[in-house]
Amino acid sequence: MMQLCPWEDALYFVYSSNVPTLFFYSHIPAIVVALLTGFLIFYKSEKSKIGTTLLIISLLFSIWSFVDLILWSTNRPDVVMFFWSMQILIEPLIYLLGFYMTYVFIKNVDLSFKAKILLVLLYSPVVVLLSSQYNLSGVDLAYCTAVEGFVAQYFTYIIESIFIFAIISLVIFESIKNPIVIRKREILIFALGVILFLIAFSSGNIIGSFTNNWNLAQIGLIGMPIFIVFLAYLIVKFHTFNVKLFATQVLVWGSAILIGSQLFFVKTPINMILTSFTFIAMIIGGTLLIKSVKKEIQQKEELYQLNIELAYSIQQRESLVHLVTHKVKSSFTRTKYIFAGIIDGTFGNVSDEVKKIASQGLESDNMGIETVDLVLNAANLQKGGVKYDMKNIDFKELVFKSIEDKKISAEKKGLEIGTDIKEGEYHIWGDTFWLKEALNNLIENSVKYTKEGKIMIGLEKKNNKILFSVKDNGIGLTSEDKKVLFTEGGRGKDSVKVNVDSTGYGLYTVRLVVDSHKGRVWAESEGPGKGSQFYIELDAA
Repeated sequence: MMQLCPWEDALYFVYSSNVPTLFFYSHIPAIVVALLTGFLIFYKSEKSKIGTTLLIISLLFSIWSFVDLILWSTNRPDVVMFFWSMQILIEPLIYLLGFYMTYVFIKNVDLSFKAKILLVLLYSPVVVLLSSQYNLSGVDLAYCTAVEGFVAQYFTYIIESIFIFAIISLVIFESIKNPIVIRKREILIFALGVILFLIAFSSGNIIGSFTNNWNLAQIGLIGMPIFIVFLAYLIVKFHTFNVKLFATQVLVWGSAILIGSQLFFVKTPINMILTSFTFIAMIIGGTLLIKSVKKEIQQKEELYQLNIELAYSIQQRESLVHLVTHKVKSSFTRTKYIFAGIIDGTFGNVSDEVKKIASQGLESDNMGIETVDLVLNAANLQKGGVKYDMKNIDFKELVFKSIEDKKISAEKKGLEIGTDIKEGEYHIWGDTFWLKEALNNLIENSVKYTKEGKIMIGLEKKNNKILFSVKDNGIGLTSEDKKVLFTEGGRGKDSVKVNVDSTGYGLYTVRLVVDSHKGRVWAESEGPGKGSQFYIELDAA
């Protein structure tokens, strides 16, 4: 005859004096919430991998919770051994599915076949050793608890820790890689909900396994409601699953049914008319509301998808720009040293005519490298990849250095550079390198687009503002030119006729630098052929 634990047989598998009443309130609501959420998400996500996996997790959690009630109520050692083993089988499987669901949610792709095999191999010792003494070696009849071996007491927790670590690593890696802030938050909240659920789910069992205080094991059941809260936040905040429409439908048709049911109870004609009118109005208004919500959700989903595609396109474009410009710059650099070697005699004596052609090639390569650097600088400034070294600098000294740098190229074209620099202190907070790049660009522009005459550099201080200006008598600007000059790739309509290497990134870079220094930049012109004036205004220190 089988020896039993010291309490009566269980009634309906889960009722006995050994089960505290509180346990029914902790287990049954958790099961109901888990199943409702699992089926709801499964249905509204159109049976997606995430929805299917969440449903399986909900079912396994519900089975685990119901089995836990059986273990508390039974007084039979054979039942304890069977259902205790079932719990050990389910628990690491929930962790495995939790990792799989998080991976699919983050990556939007399924795991590879090799990765799935690896997960199965990691989980397989639990299955293989389930009926051995390495899992459970007997039952303590005083408490009707199983005596756990290495698999139950250690190995399951080891692989559960591995899955937790894998989820955290996946989230960190994807947060660094993903450029979309909303998506990062979505991933973080989802993963945090999964991790809290898994940790809470197993924490009680860990306490029970090592202390034999199985009352504390019930803390694990708070994990599912926590996960539900995070999922609900995702649904409302990010519209991860299309549940808003479902909730609206339930509200509208539930209200309509309640109002319609009153028609069976009202007695007076006037109440019958009012109730009928309210019922019809509810049907019409509810239908319009559902259509409105459906349209809003579709628009938001389309906008969200467009934002993702736009961010991806920008990222791809930046990668392409950097790849192409680096390749082009490398080509320019190689031919530059070849031309320089021809000029300085590295490859032997050559005629003056060859040296002249090599000089032209060297100059062309230098201009090409400058253009590549310009595009790269604009890309880095645009995405915030440049850190400014802000300090107190003498802006007037910076202006004189820029004039000195550009004087040779101006003299080659027969242009004169004049100055109208007022006396006074011109200290500002700024980055020396990037401000000098901006000044050089404006002066160089005037040199390129002025065939003859004079370029005037101005500097003055008014009302704690420093105003730098470059005036020329070059090709001038149209009103349309001024609208696009400082935009990405924007350039004057006739600029390419004068400068075939014009990219439109020079003035765009100037604007990005000046904006970062909390200043402003603009251009003025009386029209085509009447010259241009470019201005930079900055705060004095």
